[in-house]
Amino acid sequence: MPQPLPAGLIELLRKPSPCFVATLMPDGSPQLTETWVHTDGEHIVLNIVGGSQKDRNLARDPRVAINVADPDEIRRFYAVRGRVTATTDKGGHESIHEISQKYLGIPYPYFSGNPNETRLILTIEADKVTPPPGE
Repeated sequence: MPQPLPAGLIELLRKPSPCFVATLMPDGSPQLTETWVHTDGEHIVLNIVGGSQKDRNLARDPRVAINVADPDEIRRFYAVRGRVTATTDKGGHESIHEISQKYLGIPYPYFSGNPNETRLILTIEADKVTPPPGE
C-alpha cells in the first residue's frame, strides 16, 4: 500500500540532497548508485539514461530502495522502499536540465558526451518510509 512522503523528505527532495538508489541485477544482486533526485510533491522522481543498467533492472523489477540524506546534516536521512509506477521520456531532457540547475547551478553538461541520449523520468511510489530518529 502506498505511503505518503513526509514533509521532511519532500523538503530534502527539493534541495540538492545526496541520493542513493538500489535496484536488483538479473542475478538478484544489488546495484547501488548515487543519483540526483527530485519530487512532484507526492512521489520521488528520478531522471535516468534510457538503456542504462538501472533502466534495464527497473524494467524487469520495478522495486527500489532509496536513501536521501540532508546535505547540511549528512547523518539525517530518510530510507524509502518503493517501486517505479510510471516511466516516460516526455520532458526527459527538460527535466534533467532543471535538476542539474538544482545540483550544479548550470544546464546539464551531458557527462556521457552524448546530448542525444534518451532521458527517462521515473515516478516512484513509496511503500515504506523510515524517517530519521526523532522525526
